[in-house]
Amino acid sequence: MRKKDCFYLGKIVRKHSFKGDVVAKLDTDEPELYTNLESVFIALSNNLVPFFIEKSLLQKGNQLRIKFEDIESEDDADAIMGAELYLPLEFLPKLTGNKFYFHEIINFDIEDVNYGPIGVIVGVNDSSAQPLFEINANGKDVFIPMIDDFIKKVDRDNKKVIVETPEGLIDLYLNN
Repeated sequence: MRKKDCFYLGKIVRKHSFKGDVVAKLDTDEPELYTNLESVFIALSNNLVPFFIEKSLLQKGNQLRIKFEDIESEDDADAIMGAELYLPLEFLPKLTGNKFYFHEIINFDIEDVNYGPIGVIVGVNDSSAQPLFEINANGKDVFIPMIDDFIKKVDRDNKKVIVETPEGLIDLYLNN
């Protein structure tokens, strides 16, 4: 399994017992969706290794206590401490309407209600306080904040995102 075929689920943050149980902090708004997993992929030495789950228990909101098969001691747990957890992309719940996963909209066309076609979404910059659509507009970079009020429609059938941005925002990038 390759990382590009998976999504980041969370990270093992601490040990829970001397019997090898660990606690993973899940990076999701709906942790309850991941309480009955049979297995996960753990990133170890640049590889994704499948680990099978004997039992798991959701605690403190987004923390999942996990007992993995073959992790029987503190030393075994130390070997996976801090490791990232991944699942195949097909495990992601389907989103509808204007909700979307960042990877899902890459290569979608983006169009503004007033401005018209802008370009193609080539990425999402989520390193700032507000995630941004990264758009290639005929060789020029355009960045549009991913604000719910701006996003008017996500058209999955036609691979298009329709936005309504403040007047002049797109011109700042394209008319200089």
